[in-house]
Amino acid sequence: MSNTRPRVLGLVFLTVFLDMVGFSIIFPLFPRILEHYVGVEGEHSLIGRFAAWLAQVAGDDLGVRTLFGGILGSLYSLLQFLFAPVWGGLSDRIGRRPTLLITLAGTCLSYVLWFFAGTFGLLILARLLGGIAAGNVSTASAVIADTSKGTDRAKGMGILGAGIGLGFVFGPAIGGLTSGWDLSTSWSGAPAGVNPFSGPALCAFVLALVNLLWAAARFPETLPAPSARDSSEKRRLNPFGALRSLDHPGVRPTNLAYFLYFAGFGAMEFTLTFLAAERLDYTPRDNAWMFVFVGLTIAVFQGGMVRRIVPRTGERKLALVGFGLTLPGFLLVGFTTTQTVLYLGLFFLASGSACIMPCLSALVSRYSPDESQGLSLGIFRAMGSLARAISPIVGGLLFWSLGSQAPYVGAALLLVIPWYLVRGLPPVPE
Repeated sequence: MSNTRPRVLGLVFLTVFLDMVGFSIIFPLFPRILEHYVGVEGEHSLIGRFAAWLAQVAGDDLGVRTLFGGILGSLYSLLQFLFAPVWGGLSDRIGRRPTLLITLAGTCLSYVLWFFAGTFGLLILARLLGGIAAGNVSTASAVIADTSKGTDRAKGMGILGAGIGLGFVFGPAIGGLTSGWDLSTSWSGAPAGVNPFSGPALCAFVLALVNLLWAAARFPETLPAPSARDSSEKRRLNPFGALRSLDHPGVRPTNLAYFLYFAGFGAMEFTLTFLAAERLDYTPRDNAWMFVFVGLTIAVFQGGMVRRIVPRTGERKLALVGFGLTLPGFLLVGFTTTQTVLYLGLFFLASGSACIMPCLSALVSRYSPDESQGLSLGIFRAMGSLARAISPIVGGLLFWSLGSQAPYVGAALLLVIPWYLVRGLPPVPE
């Protein structure tokens, strides 16, 4: 297995990178998507009435666009939450390779639907399918667990986290660069359903197809042997029921710590563009550079530094350091009045996140027996997806009702609980 590990890590990196590209490529398109489908289907259509309701809630155009994007993002993350344990548990039964190929094919199909999304309903269907398939991050995490031992798992999770960070950088960039590529007008005799956003969909489809073909040709099976667990446990499709079934010491508190941490971090992500516009008059281009900075910082820390530090400190200690970095980051960003303070706070947030996420995922893996790696890591990833589904709504309500600093102060206070949970974790099995 050691000879195949670099190849496997490369494929895992590409898979989660493309998952995050698929999640974020649509971000720069939200304003035009809303305007386009309201114009095509009319003010009295479902999307027209939805846009009118958003205007009543948010009050201005910026609020409408951001809330619209937050709801679509929450829908995508909710499907990830529901299906991450499904794919993880399935990979424990039939193997990592077939599960990964199924989900990658689903990702390709979601982009095909988006390409031909002449109606808003078909666009929603494409996003639903994309969210379901993106639950394969749990399978990718299980692959790392299969091919690494001890503290090497945190190194592998760092590579996975770097893929997520870079995907979050390149997704919006690809969406922005291809946003002006309107195939519905530039392609003579375009088929029915081709829309102004088919260009970004085509780019995402090509990337996903390359990933699928590479996996079909090069990816080996990493699961040593079929799981011998009872079939009734394998069929747990309810994420909460599956979480209750994982009674291995350390697993539940680690999952809860990850959920609470990511809920605060997600609220920050969702409201950050609002805060930057309110305090610093940031434009969309300024916001793009801000997210590029965050994504690159996470990728550099996870891909380059975490894997070197973990063997010396262990996962628990490095995760606690990450919480210590994140706390001042929330407060600096929440009370910023200058660009320098904003970027300093973002650096603390990104570097803290880069320490926390791979260490917590490695801890869940090391606390779990080999035969339930897929399910355990599926539940772990599901907790993050559930937090990402809830946090835009909670963060937005705090921002609009209590003031722009409220989500950041709330996240800083919330951080005390996961810090306490991680501090009390049992010793890590060797």
